[in-house]
Amino acid sequence: MEHPAYGELRPVTPYASVLLARNPTPMTLEGTNTWVVGSPDAADRVVIDPGPDDPDHLQRVADAGPVSLVLLTHHHPDHTDGVEHFTRLTGAPVRALDPGLCRNAEPLADGEVVEAAGVELRVLATPGHTSDSICLLAEHDVPAVFTGDSVLGRGTTVVAHPDGHLGSYLRSLRRLVALPEGTRVLPGHGPELPDAGAAAAAYLEHREQRLDQVRAVVRDRGPDVTPRQVVEIVYADVDRSVWPAAELTVQAQLTYLRE
Repeated sequence: MEHPAYGELRPVTPYASVLLARNPTPMTLEGTNTWVVGSPDAADRVVIDPGPDDPDHLQRVADAGPVSLVLLTHHHPDHTDGVEHFTRLTGAPVRALDPGLCRNAEPLADGEVVEAAGVELRVLATPGHTSDSICLLAEHDVPAVFTGDSVLGRGTTVVAHPDGHLGSYLRSLRRLVALPEGTRVLPGHGPELPDAGAAAAAYLEHREQRLDQVRAVVRDRGPDVTPRQVVEIVYADVDRSVWPAAELTVQAQLTYLRE
């Protein structure tokens, strides 16, 4: 799938366009995807994850409005740092699973259907990457799911202990596996993917492979092995710039194995 370019609001489905924030890092890939959602017939728009506090990016998103609602997939700053600036630009209420992130609106609830801008978005609580992670399922003629960081367009998701929890994440992936075939992935980072169920199944397989590798290190080194020692063996093929995040992921894996 094609990846969006900086500064260009690119249509992806009849009801969803993406604007890529200019905040690339090893963890955010090319940057954060801000999604602008609404029926072609609707006058207003819903914005999913305004992104970093970048005035130029936020103004471009606001110009795609008027914006009637902001939805947040989770609390990480690369998705939420721009919220205060964006609400000043648009006056739009903000909703998230975490009440502390909400502005002039009630928190979201698992299974709730949000109706705005001529679209319906079903809230799927998908904890694991963070405790407050959600996905938003658009059950339209072109079905798609906005996955935040639960499924990325490229690579795999960090499950960082202690807010990240691997057992919860595996259950969330199984929930996504069950989505109807052909449900597109509209992720928080990276390009869109053609099938959410297939992507989640691949994530599950990858996690099981990593867990097997961690189990092997624990058997070899003993129960007192440190996350860093595990990273040096299991993640030896991964760029060292992401080893600190890998250590948090390993801590989540070790916690899962103890549980």
